[in-house]
Amino acid sequence: MNRAIRLTATVAVLALLAGCASTEYIISTTGGTMITTSGKPSLNEKTGIYTYKDAEGRAATIKKDDVKQIMER
Repeated sequence: MNRAIRLTATVAVLALLAGCASTEYIISTTGGTMITTSGKPSLNEKTGIYTYKDAEGRAATIKKDDVKQIMER
C-alpha cells in the first residue's frame, strides 16, 4: 500500500510540473530581429544585459539598448 501512495504522489508532482512549463517570450530587437526565448528574460540592472534561454535551451545574452520590446507569447 505504501508503494501505491508514493507512486500516486510522484504522478501528481509530475503532472503539476508539466502544467508549470515555462512560457515563451519574444524579444524584438532594434534591428528588427525577433528572438524566441524559453522563459522570461532577466535584466541585470548593473550591466544592462538581459540573460535568457533561447528556443533550444541554450543560455544567451543581449544588451538592453538592443531590445525594443519583450512580449509574452
